Amino acid sequence: MPRLAKEYKECDQHEKAYQSQDAIFVARKRNTNAKKVKPMRWVKNVGLGIKTPDAAIEGTYVDKKCPFTGNVSIRGKILKGLVISTKMKRTVVVRRDYLHYIKKYRRFEKRHKNIHAHCSPCFGVKEGDIVTIGQCRPLAKTVKFNVVAHEAQRAKTGKKTFRMF
Repeated sequence: MPRLAKEYKECDQHEKAYQSQDAIFVARKRNTNAKKVKPMRWVKNVGLGIKTPDAAIEGTYVDKKCPFTGNVSIRGKILKGLVISTKMKRTVVVRRDYLHYIKKYRRFEKRHKNIHAHCSPCFGVKEGDIVTIGQCRPLAKTVKFNVVAHEAQRAKTGKKTFRMF
């Protein structure tokens, strides 16, 4: 079971500005005889039956757009799809395949949509993985979803292969 850190562990510093979680005061005085000690990392439960990953609880990353450690709430649609690109920084492109019915011919046609989703550093997502994404407030011009669960790649398939989940 993951444990919350009692002493402060330096956060990953990859940016020009100093990175720290908004809810944590780094320079607080430690009271040695206090009964209840507040943890030095702020983590929340997203809800909707989504489990908080261990990497979010024990990790040292700082991400204000992470649904577990940042200021983002998941509401609206919960979707599943295939990751087809991880070239952007902390953003993935998820392909969703679906069937569209044509009334005139009484048949279905294959269609797809690409959705951009923010991917927190607690998920080690690669191309070909299946992810569950949840809708949130707009995080960027095209990013309105956040990765909330991750399943590792089972079998190698092409990028544009039609797959239903």
